[in-house]
Amino acid sequence: MPDRVPPRPHYFDVDFNVTPFTLAWEVTRACALACVHCRATAQPKRDPRELSPEEALRVVDQIVEMGKPILIVTGGDPLMRRDVFDIIRYASGKGLRVGLSPSATALATTQNLARARDAGVDMVHISMDGSNPEVHDAFRGVKGSFQRTLEVMNSVKGLGIPLQVGTTVSRYNIGDLPAIAERVASIGARVWSVFFLVPTGRGQMSDMVTPREHEATFNWLYDLSRTASFAVRTTAAPHYRRVVIQRTRQAQSSSGGVEWELTGAGYAFREGRAPRDQGVNDGKGFCFISHVGDIYPSGFLQVSAGNVREQPVAEVYRHSALFTALRNPALLKGRCGACEFRGVCGGSRARAYGLTGDYMETDPSCVYVPASVQSGPAA
Repeated sequence: MPDRVPPRPHYFDVDFNVTPFTLAWEVTRACALACVHCRATAQPKRDPRELSPEEALRVVDQIVEMGKPILIVTGGDPLMRRDVFDIIRYASGKGLRVGLSPSATALATTQNLARARDAGVDMVHISMDGSNPEVHDAFRGVKGSFQRTLEVMNSVKGLGIPLQVGTTVSRYNIGDLPAIAERVASIGARVWSVFFLVPTGRGQMSDMVTPREHEATFNWLYDLSRTASFAVRTTAAPHYRRVVIQRTRQAQSSSGGVEWELTGAGYAFREGRAPRDQGVNDGKGFCFISHVGDIYPSGFLQVSAGNVREQPVAEVYRHSALFTALRNPALLKGRCGACEFRGVCGGSRARAYGLTGDYMETDPSCVYVPASVQSGPAA
């Protein structure tokens, strides 16, 4: 097994203009499931245009050359690629921290998960979108998926691989979140990654929860994070960081504290002496490579800025008009542009694009009204 990789530097030490904190690579769009929210609109068979095994290894070299971000190998179902273990082994051998996000299908056997572990995977992400078969299977589009998910999670834990559980919040399961959290705790997951649906791929605008439901869920997640046995992270919901900061300020104010720092999955915020903030967002500390090599700001913001077959990913990330615009907070519009939390949040650029057609517009899922516009949150 390759030597373990040293810990990442502090978030403040990573220059997001040069290197993404995380890079997700959709190695295939093939998948046996038919999830109602699927960003990739996954299909049963592999696309003949996929990057070849030789091209895949060259992509790993490109990722290493841009500064060694955390690499997430995803899909579709990445286990649909026979060479996925070769990709993981090559990436890990080059010093990359590698996460794997397989689908809970017949391919996610204990044997295959052990091969991934031995190739150098640092964490496995498994999705659970309901606490019971009725909710989860309806979401995933395949009967028996819930039971299979539990079996895969147990295999991951049995193999000693850190487990991350992912849940996509939608109108189908928002009422089931407390029960899902209990499942996450009982299985012994290290991280609960809570995604908030973006209308792209199979995801529909009508499946999203309302802005007020976003806000209520953020506050519930913050309360949960204070006592949970696992870390709570959000995806496509950078405004959760704003809630965490507001709630922490309230607690610090009541206790008389004046200097503190928050550090989470892709963001850091320092209050008091030398205040600073920095947060990952679409194209800002995050990059996504599709199964055919297109380079996107994220999997949910599928606007291509180039292709790895034509340009190195570092060149596109650092210099393309799309990526540089997304990293310029002065270009944000509406409430996001006026918000005092724009450095650490900035709103979901993918959701803004999905709902307004403009990736620099206000994130419509946020209820907060900036201090410069109107004091306090929306009534």
